[in-house]
Amino acid sequence: MSNKVKEAVKDKSKARILLGAAFIMAISAIGPGFLTQTARFTEDHGSNHGFIILISLLLGIGVQLNVWRVIGVSGMRGQDIGNKVLPGLGWLLMVLIVIGGFAFNIGNVGGSALGLNAMLNVPVDYGYWIACVLAIFVFVSKSKSVMDWVMKILGVVMILVVIGVMFRTAPPVGEAAFRTIWPDVGGNIAGISIFFFPIMTYLGGTVGGYITFSGAHRLLDADISGKENLKKITTSSVQGLSIATLMRIVLFLAILGVVVAGHSLAPGEGRIPNPAAEAFYHGAGMIGFRFFGLILLIAGLTSIIGAAYTSISFVKTFSKVIDKYERFFIIGMIIISTAIMQLVGNPPEMLVVVGFLNSMILPFTLLTVLLASRRKDIVGTEYKHPIWLTIFGVVIIGICIWFIAVGGGLQNVVNLIRGV
Repeated sequence: MSNKVKEAVKDKSKARILLGAAFIMAISAIGPGFLTQTARFTEDHGSNHGFIILISLLLGIGVQLNVWRVIGVSGMRGQDIGNKVLPGLGWLLMVLIVIGGFAFNIGNVGGSALGLNAMLNVPVDYGYWIACVLAIFVFVSKSKSVMDWVMKILGVVMILVVIGVMFRTAPPVGEAAFRTIWPDVGGNIAGISIFFFPIMTYLGGTVGGYITFSGAHRLLDADISGKENLKKITTSSVQGLSIATLMRIVLFLAILGVVVAGHSLAPGEGRIPNPAAEAFYHGAGMIGFRFFGLILLIAGLTSIIGAAYTSISFVKTFSKVIDKYERFFIIGMIIISTAIMQLVGNPPEMLVVVGFLNSMILPFTLLTVLLASRRKDIVGTEYKHPIWLTIFGVVIIGICIWFIAVGGGLQNVVNLIRGV
């Protein structure tokens, strides 16, 4: 085989891995929490929901670009970067990410059970464990390359089904586009504070906790790192967030059409509370309800795998035992998450709570990365982190702290936890 052919094959393989990393990040974000939160906040805020999506997207881009560039250039995992910045910082980061990953996975198991219930009327108590077994089977049955393809295929299925329902519900696209730029706050600028909690919940659900590291760590596993791959890494990071945002917009419009038509997302008689599934029921009848069950199950299973995979990837560099038996620890995390979900119950509320809880980890994570970006012993002597990205990152940290501490976010979480 000639060198040109070898290079072509290598480039094609690298492109597949980069796209796979983007999908792992995106599909990890498009979990049951993503679907449930979108339904709930669309019902609460109507066309103004577009503004929430826009702001969370802009903040998410700033987070994603900072994190992926530093990890990609350094060739180091997030926890190793933390320990390089300050001894022990990586351990703290690891603990926060794993706790966040557990929180996400508990919600993912609950969402998968809701999907099985909507699709096949499986009682949620049984659904938790069926989802657990399915996720483990998908994870252990094939190689990582096949897992990438499974994630891609399931992601495309989700997007196509939601697009179909969106066209059926015929949402007011013009009004939604206008309110995305100019939200209706009753003429009082202070009224914008009602959007703080959903913005932070979305930010935590798309780039919070383990999610922002999921695709970046996948690239390191595939030996794609260094300044020479920076452009491709950056493109992959934006692709991941774009895929997740596209799905958010389409889902928002599909549900908006239902809400504008005057339908409530409260559960119908004999149905388990599931606001997103109710939107599909009103938009496309019982067939839509069953299809959404499939979407929720797909989202849950892919997110269970993504959360467990990335969370354990944080721990394994600190332990040769975990590194050697990585698969068993991932399986163990899935089983433990399922057991906790069984004990806690009430998956719809849990799915909203976990998104915001992971946003609380975000300022710490981003600060660690920004400090690392100025360290030559981490990013190398030739790489210079863009000043605008550093400034953007600092602004995001300030916004997150403001929204969490002052914007009423913590009180919202307390209220939700009381309802779990």
